Amino acid sequence: RRCPYAMRARMAIARSGIECRLREVVLRDKPAEMLDASPKGTVPVIVKADGSVIEESLDVMAWALAQNDADNWLTPDQGTREDMDALVAESDGPFKRALDRYKYPNRYEEERVVRDDQRSLGRNFLEALNTRLEGQANLFGDRVSYADIAVFPFIRQFANTDRDWFDAQDLPNLQAWLERHLDSDLFKSVMPKFAQWKTGDPEPIFPPSD
Repeated sequence: RRCPYAMRARMAIARSGIECRLREVVLRDKPAEMLDASPKGTVPVIVKADGSVIEESLDVMAWALAQNDADNWLTPDQGTREDMDALVAESDGPFKRALDRYKYPNRYEEERVVRDDQRSLGRNFLEALNTRLEGQANLFGDRVSYADIAVFPFIRQFANTDRDWFDAQDLPNLQAWLERHLDSDLFKSVMPKFAQWKTGDPEPIFPPSD
C-alpha cells in the first residue's frame, strides 16, 4: 500500500475504472501465490484474466490507461509522451537512487554513503521540478498528467523522510503541488488499509466503492 511503485499503479487502475481483486501483501511475508506469479517478488503484480502477468508499475499504468485514459493523462497540456517518459526515467533512475540512500543509508554501508550528500543529490531533482511548476499547477501544464502520477509517490516518500527539512526548503511550487496530490480524491481513494491477504482469504474489489 505504501510502496511508491504500487501506489502509482493503483492510482492508474482506479482512474481508468478497472476493477481488480486485491491481494494485499506484506513484503517480508510474501505468499507463495505471489512468487509463483512473479518470482522477482516485488509489487505491484497484476495477473490478468488470461493468466499473463504484468510486474512493473509503469507497465501496469500503461495497461490501465490503454483501456481507459479517462483524463487524458497520456496527452499532456504541454510536451509529449516522450517528454514525460524522460522525466519519469530521471525520477526512477538518479533520483530514486539518491532517495534510497537518503532514506535507508544503513543498507548501503559498503558504499560509504553520506546521507546528507544523497539528500543534496535528491534536492537537485526537487529544484528542477519546482522550476518546472512555475506558473502551472502540474508538471506538464495545469492538467494532471501521467508524469505527475508516476513521480508523485516518490516525492512524497522523499518529503516524508524528514518532513521538517522538506517543509523548510524554498520549494514553494513543489510543496504546493505535493499537497494538492496528497489531498486529491484519487490519492485518498487508493489508500484505505486492507488486511494482509493469506491463502484462502477473501479478495476485496479494488478500488473500493464509496
